[in-house]
Amino acid sequence: MEFVILTGLSGAGKTNTLHAMEDSGFYCVDNLPPLLLDTFYDLCDSSTDTRLKKVAVVADARSGELFADIPEVLSKLRLDGKRFKILFLDAKPDVLLVRYKGTRRKHPLIGEITSGSLEEAVALENDLMKGVREMADYVIDTTMMTPNELKERVTTLFSAGAGDTLLVTCMSFGYKYGIPPEADLVFDVRCLPNPFYIKELKALTGLDEAVRSYILDFDVSKRFVEKLYEYIDFTLPLYREEGKSELVIAVGCTGGRHRSVTVARLLNTHFLENGQKSSIHHRDIWKA
Repeated sequence: MEFVILTGLSGAGKTNTLHAMEDSGFYCVDNLPPLLLDTFYDLCDSSTDTRLKKVAVVADARSGELFADIPEVLSKLRLDGKRFKILFLDAKPDVLLVRYKGTRRKHPLIGEITSGSLEEAVALENDLMKGVREMADYVIDTTMMTPNELKERVTTLFSAGAGDTLLVTCMSFGYKYGIPPEADLVFDVRCLPNPFYIKELKALTGLDEAVRSYILDFDVSKRFVEKLYEYIDFTLPLYREEGKSELVIAVGCTGGRHRSVTVARLLNTHFLENGQKSSIHHRDIWKA
C-alpha cells in the first residue's frame, strides 16, 4: 500500500497538491484529524478495494487543538511499523501573507490569536509545524512556484510511487533571488565562464545548445563537471543507505539562466543515463 500524509503551512499549496495527487491516481481525503490516521491506515491496509491501496491524506492546522498531537501520532505509526511518507509544503511568511490577503480567506489559527492578527497566526502555525517538518520525507518550498510548477513537481515525485528508491531533483537557480531553502546540496557555478557577457548568447538560456557549447568549450568547465560527477557518484549511495527519499541538488549562478541551467541539465542527464530516478526544475530561468 502507498500511503502519503500531506501536511504543511496554510496557504502553501496543499489544495493544488491534493488535486495533482488525485490526478495521479491517489484516493484523497482532506482534513482528517491526526488521531484518526492510525484507524484510517488500518482500514485502507485491510481493505480489498484497490482504490484504497494508493492513498493521500491531508492533516493540518484546521484540526485545531487536535493537531497538536500529530508528532506523537506520526512517531507511533512508525514505531508500529506502518509504511507511509510525509509530504510537507512550506513557504516564506511574507508570501503566505500575500496569498491570504489576495484570497481573503480566514487563516485556520486566527481564532487562537487574541489580536486577530494574520501575521501572528502565520507565525504561530510556523512554530507548531517545526516538529512535523523535521519528520517529513519530502519538503517542497512553494515560495517561488506557480501552481503549474507545483503540480509538475508533485506529479514527478509520485509518478512511479512514493515507495520507490531515492528521487533526485536537480534545480537551477539564481543567487540574486536567494538559495532554495529546500536544497540538500548547493553547488556554486559562478566560477565558470559566463555567456551573459557574449552579445549573441545574453538573451538565450542554458536550454539552448549555443550556450551549452560555449560553457563546455572551456577546459575549466569540463574539469568542473568531471569533479562534480565524481563527488555526486560517491555520495549518492550514502544518501540512499541513509534512507533518504528525495535529494534536492541546487546549482546556482548569478541570474539562474545560463550556467546553472546548463550544469543542472548535465546532472539530470547523468543520473538518468545511470538508471537513477531524477527530475529537473529551473526556478529562475525566465526571470529578468
